[in-house]
Amino acid sequence: MVGKRELHRATPGQKHNGRPLSRGDDLEGGRAEPLSSKNGDARPRPKILQFRDAASAVVGDQRREELKKALLTQVDGNQLEKFRKSDDELKEIKDKKVRTYYKNLNARLNDILEVDAVVMAVADDAIDSMDPDPDHDGINERRGGIQDVSGHLEELLPDEERERRQNAAKKARWAININVVANIVLLIGKIVAAFSSPSLSLMASLVDSALDLLCTLIVWTTNRLVAWRLSTLRKKFPVGRRRLEPLGILVFSIIMVISFLSILQESVQKLMPLKGKAESLPPIAIAALGATILIKGVIWFGCMPIKTTQVQALAQDCKTDVIFNTLSLLFPLVGSAAGVWWLDPAGAGLLSLFIIYDWGETCFENVTRLSGQAAEDDLLRKLHYLAWRFSSVVDGFKSIKAYHAGDGIWCEFDILLDQETKLCHSHDVAETLQYCAESLTEVDRAFVTADYSAGGPTGHAEE
Repeated sequence: MVGKRELHRATPGQKHNGRPLSRGDDLEGGRAEPLSSKNGDARPRPKILQFRDAASAVVGDQRREELKKALLTQVDGNQLEKFRKSDDELKEIKDKKVRTYYKNLNARLNDILEVDAVVMAVADDAIDSMDPDPDHDGINERRGGIQDVSGHLEELLPDEERERRQNAAKKARWAININVVANIVLLIGKIVAAFSSPSLSLMASLVDSALDLLCTLIVWTTNRLVAWRLSTLRKKFPVGRRRLEPLGILVFSIIMVISFLSILQESVQKLMPLKGKAESLPPIAIAALGATILIKGVIWFGCMPIKTTQVQALAQDCKTDVIFNTLSLLFPLVGSAAGVWWLDPAGAGLLSLFIIYDWGETCFENVTRLSGQAAEDDLLRKLHYLAWRFSSVVDGFKSIKAYHAGDGIWCEFDILLDQETKLCHSHDVAETLQYCAESLTEVDRAFVTADYSAGGPTGHAEE
C-alpha cells in the first residue's frame, strides 16, 4: 500500500503535449516529465534503487499503520457516557454540592470526548501526510489530509464536531450583529432623551450607550479581521491574528475607564456647591432607559450560553448595562419624588465608580493574558488527557506547559522517547501530537520537542 488512491500511470505509446510518455509518468498529478540527469537526458532510475525505495516505502507504511493502531484503539467513548448525568437527572439532585460535582463531571466528559474526536479524526490524516514521496521518484504517491485542506485542520474533524463549532461561530456572529443594531437604536433614543433633561445620571447612561456601540464595532471589526484568509495578511501575521480580539477589548476598556472618569469629575463638581435642585425625568427619558433595560436583558440572557470570548465580553457588557441603566433610572426618579437634589449627581458618581472598577478589571485581565498568563486548570487537564492518548507511543512526558497568548492558548509538550528511536518515528509522533493539540478550540499554537532523558535542562533560557 503506497497511498489512499492509485495514481494513473502512463503506458508506452501515449503522448502528452506532443511528447511520448514513459512508464511511470503521472497523468493525474499533471506530471509528464521523465526523471532526468544533470545534462537533461532522460534516464530511468536504476532497478536496485527502485527496489530499495519500494522496500523502504513498505516498511514506512507498516510503521505508520502500527502508529495509527496504537493511537486510535485506546478509548471506547460509549463506555464513558454511562457516567454522564442528563439535565433531568441533575434537576432531581437536591444537594447543591453533589449537583455541582456532576455538572463538572459532565464538562470533563465533554472535554474528553472532544479530545477523542480530534485524535480519531486528525491523527489518521496527519500520519498519512508524512513523507508523501516514499520512493523518492519525484511523484507524491501519498496524499494526506493536511495537504488536501491546506492546513485548515477544522475541515478534518468529524461532521458533528465541525457542525458544533460552525454553529457556535454562527451564533457569535448573530449576537454581535444584533448588538450593533440594538446599540444604534438605543443610542438615538438616549440622545433625544438627554436633550429633554439635565439629569447627570441620564447623561452617564448616554455615554455608556455610545461606548457600547464602540465596543460592539471593535468586536465586529476584529472578528472579521481574524476570519480573513488573505495571502498578504498571512505574510504579515505568520502565526495568525487571534490576538487582535483581546487587543480590541483592551483598547475599549481603556476608553471606557477614561470616559467615566470624566463623568465622575462632573458629578463631584455638581456636588461641591452643596446645594441644587432636584431634576425630574420626562416620559421620553424614562421610556429610553426602560427600553435599554429590557433589550439589554434579553441580549444578555441570549449571549450567556455562547462560550466565545467576543460574545462573553458582550454578555458582560449587557449585564453591566442592565444594572447601570436600572440605577440611572432609579436615582433621578427617587431624588425628584423625595426632593433630594444631590441623589442624582451622587448616583452618577457611584455608577461611574462601578464602571471604572468593572472595566478596569477587564483591562487588567486582558493585559495579564497578553503577557503570558498560565492556562486555566480545566484546560491543563484537557491537555494532560491529550498527552495520555499518546502514552502508548512515547516513553513519557518531561513537561507540559500551557499559557495565554491573548485569549487563545500556546502549549508546549516535551515528550520522552528511547534514545535509539529513529528520526522518522519521533517526527511522526511529535508532529501528530502537535496537529491534534492545534485542533482543539482553545489552542492557537502547539510546540512539541523530543528528549531521551527525564533529567537535563528544561529546554528554554530562564529570564
